Amino acid sequence: MRGFLASSIGVTCAAALALPLAPPASAATTTGSATPSASSTPARGAAPASVRGAAPASVRGAAPAEASVPGSTQSLPLAPLGRDRAPGAAQQGVTPRDVRPFSLVGVVWDDPAAELHGQVQVRTRATATGSWSDWQELETHNADHAADPGTSESTSGRVRGATAPLWVGESDGVEVRVRAESAPGAARTAPEATGSARHTAFPLPGGMRLELVDPGDGAPSEGAGSAPGDGSRTGALAPQAAGSAEAAAAWAANADLAPFGAAEIPAERQRAKPYTGPRPSITTRRGWGADEKLREKKFVYTKKVKAAFVHHSATGNNYRCSQAPSVIRSIYRYHVNSMGWRDLGYNFLIDKCGKIYEGRAGGVSKAVLGAHTYGFNSNSMGIAVLGTYSSKKPSSAAVKAIARLTAWKLGLYGMNPRGKTYLKSGGGNLHRKGKNVRLNVISGHRDGFATSCPGKKLYGKLGTARSTAAKYQGR
Repeated sequence: MRGFLASSIGVTCAAALALPLAPPASAATTTGSATPSASSTPARGAAPASVRGAAPASVRGAAPAEASVPGSTQSLPLAPLGRDRAPGAAQQGVTPRDVRPFSLVGVVWDDPAAELHGQVQVRTRATATGSWSDWQELETHNADHAADPGTSESTSGRVRGATAPLWVGESDGVEVRVRAESAPGAARTAPEATGSARHTAFPLPGGMRLELVDPGDGAPSEGAGSAPGDGSRTGALAPQAAGSAEAAAAWAANADLAPFGAAEIPAERQRAKPYTGPRPSITTRRGWGADEKLREKKFVYTKKVKAAFVHHSATGNNYRCSQAPSVIRSIYRYHVNSMGWRDLGYNFLIDKCGKIYEGRAGGVSKAVLGAHTYGFNSNSMGIAVLGTYSSKKPSSAAVKAIARLTAWKLGLYGMNPRGKTYLKSGGGNLHRKGKNVRLNVISGHRDGFATSCPGKKLYGKLGTARSTAAKYQGR
């Protein structure tokens, strides 16, 4: 998802590099499921906080790793690697260490406008086998996924820069290294007697931290099971089982489509009206286990939905479809607790088996303002296919799900999936602020921002999604 302002980084595996284990540079900060996003991110420039509710991460060979804290984030500050100990050192990281179990990893930094010109690599130790993975690269965002400039979400003071998160499965050991790129045209003579030349590297962003996310098991405190007669076939809860006001509000936003608290919005068999595709089944936020207390309470809407931007989550393809809810809960926590957004950035998510999930809260049929395509969030929706599709083809089930979802949702607003539309740019690296940009009604992220997202292979399937969606609309 990285913008082309810096060198392209794909999510790939390199050969494993075994380095000696070393003690942790400092204690970790852990935030739990009930911690609001405003307080879960350490203040910029502040010293690392101690672990909340648990002991600091242990070193292998000392005490064993702590038991998992379901639904939590461990935050480890990066330290300079090698001889250069100055702030902004060209190489920073976290040396190999034991940590509490986690399943998703990413790197964040203080200034969301700061670009990370460099390579971010991580390797992890699987809890089940004790084996270390090969080095894997994290894609850098560089603001291509974010709220539009000038909005209350982007100016909240909580937003951070970040890499894309990577799903690694349950792990209890981690190592990360960040290497800055050489700045072009900045060669200088090295002091060595050989007179060999070396390049000055870009400075790395300040306040870099490694975020380790445990997805938890959902939100059991918000009610479990179904009361008789309350729509139990769709996993619905009686109103009195709502738990929190935030959960009740999220469920009420879909009350016209499914019983109160349903885990799934059922599919329609027929089109509601001409040129509106039948609604596909959609797993609600309750269905994938969203902790509604994490996000901001209020919903924000735009006037209509004129376009759909397709993304890939860049979290890797090493997940089973049964794990998709856990992957989504992890992305949700990363977006809110680690990156400082008001809620999950995407409006919808699709797994590789073609299952569709509700993203940002506010109602699946409504024009909910997201944080998916910097500069073009107004009057659009964002759909993320879980996985990385730079070199891997998306499944036919996922492409079909894009078509089914857009045929219905765009149809509600009178939009032809094979057509064109105009959106006013809010700013970005591809279109100046205020420009009316002509776009496909179903566009890829790269059409609105100079980025590799949604990956070459997924982007190449958007033509198929457009034509299939139009057929579902009866065009």
